[in-house]
Order: sequence, then structure tokens, then C-alpha cells
Amino acid sequence: MSTSNISPRSFVLPIVGLLVLGGLGWGLKKAFEPQVLPLQGQIDAQEINVSSKVPGRVGALKVSLGQSVKAGDVIFELDSPEVSAKVAQAQAAQEAAQAVANKASHGARPEEIQMARSNWERAQTAERMARTTLDRVQVMADQGVLARQKRDEAEAQWRAAQQQSQAAQAQFQMASAGARTEDKQAASAQARQVAGVVTEAQVALAETRVHAPAAGEVAKIQIQPGELAPQGFPVVTLVNLSDAWAVVAVREDRLAAFAVGSQHEAELPALGKQQRFTVSSVAVMPDFATWRAARPGGTDLRTFEVRLRPVAPVPGLRPGMSVLFAAP
Repeated sequence: MSTSNISPRSFVLPIVGLLVLGGLGWGLKKAFEPQVLPLQGQIDAQEINVSSKVPGRVGALKVSLGQSVKAGDVIFELDSPEVSAKVAQAQAAQEAAQAVANKASHGARPEEIQMARSNWERAQTAERMARTTLDRVQVMADQGVLARQKRDEAEAQWRAAQQQSQAAQAQFQMASAGARTEDKQAASAQARQVAGVVTEAQVALAETRVHAPAAGEVAKIQIQPGELAPQGFPVVTLVNLSDAWAVVAVREDRLAAFAVGSQHEAELPALGKQQRFTVSSVAVMPDFATWRAARPGGTDLRTFEVRLRPVAPVPGLRPGMSVLFAAP
């Protein structure tokens, strides 16, 4: 048979058939291959819960949602009559303790010292009179004019007057010397102790005016004015947008690509841009949510939480935004 009688279609049809079969085979292969999806995470940021050390009723809220605040700005104020009462009580106790300390330090008043001196001089006069009386009675007793009993009574009166004079002298000396050193030290220590109580009460009063511990944006307001705020309850939550990072869950068979310090390109759908991130930390996630079988009857694989921080500041980056990393 002559080659001129062979139609070109006899060559084209087999070739087309092979191409179709090849395409079907490739499509089937791809259909049964496991699909590799990008790793999706979300943006998180440092949150600061602002609370008070003392309980009270929220009297004034100085911020609103979305407001930016600086460190030291007043966030809210509490009304606490109990704290104000404690301050007043402590100040009154301080005044009383200071008065006692001043009294111990200054000693007796000049009028008290003069009165003690007068009592001593009067006792001395009584003692001299009793002695003179005893001498006279003694002479008459020696002459037999008075009984011995009278002489003994006169001597007893003289000795009693002598002891009263000595007691009056001691009173005068004590008034002149003032309080003992130990009493002065005790009164001074008591005054310092009460001063510490006053300082503590004033600190508690200052805690009713709560300031922002750091700069940030108001993300949550848990309590409104007029409501009671327990001690330590987060009344306002601030978020520091300058301290943001991406969090993504990575199965351990892909974890080798996310070593600490490695950089990865990611897509931020909310901002419509690409951004490079650096892995800052890797931590294992809780067991109950991270075990996964690699294949039927195979080894279970755990999941790790990977944190990545932007290489450069990203304007508009906010917590909750999605972030997509290409699967390794």
C-alpha cells in the first residue's frame, strides 16, 4: 500500500487520545492527593486589666471604648466612704498619740512643778513643827510633868511628818525631771506607729483614683458608673497595639520550618498586604485539643502554638485579624 494513501487523522487521533488519558490520570492523582492548606492564625496583642486595690462604687469613668490613653492618665474613680472614714479615724488617732508624745517629751507644766515645790515646803514646815513639839514634850516628860505616853505620841507625829516631807520631796523631784526615758521612747514609738496607719489609709484613698499603668487603647469596659467594683476586678481592659503578634497552631510534622528566629511571609486579608514575621516562641498546646492521628494506626501528632512578631511595625494591625502563612 502506498504511503500517500495514509490519512493524517490516523496520527492525530491516537495522540489526542493519549493526551486525554494523561490529563485524566493527572487529574485523578491530584484529586486523591491530600490538599495542602495555608496555616491560618490570628493577631493577638498585650492586654492590661486595670483594677483597683480597694473595693468601691464606680463614681466616674474617664475613658470610652476605642480611646487611646497614655501611661498615668486617670481611667476611673471610685466612691468609698469606708476608706474616707478610715483616713479620718487614723488622723484622729495620730493627733492623740502625738499629744501623748509631746507631753512625755516636755514633762510637767511649770504650774505642776510649783505646786509640788509648795507641797514639799509645807511638809518641811510640818516636820519642823513636829520636831519642836517633840523636844518640848521630851523636856516635860523628863521632869515628870507629862506621862511617857504623851512623849511617844509626839515622837510618832514627828516621824510621820518627816516621812510626808520625804514623799513631797520625791514628788517635786519627779515633776522637775519629767517623764522617764522609757516612757518618752514608748510614746514616740506609738506616735510613729499611728503615723504609719495614717499613711496606709491615705494610700488606700489614693487607690480610689485609678491611673493607666501603660499606654494603650481601651478595649473593654466591664463596669459602668454607679456599679460596685470588687477588689481586683478588671474594670477597664487596655490593649497595647504596639505590642502585637501572630498566633498560629502548627502540627509537629510541620514544626521544623518554624524554628525560633526564622522569618515567614504572611498575608493579612484585613489589610490586603503581605508582611514578614519572625518566630519569637514555640510552646506545646494542651493535650485535649492537639492530638491527631497522622494515618490510621499511625503515630499521633501534637500541635504547637507558634508566636510570630512583625519584622516592622504594621499600621492598622489589630487583635483578632486573620493571618495566613504558606504551608511548609
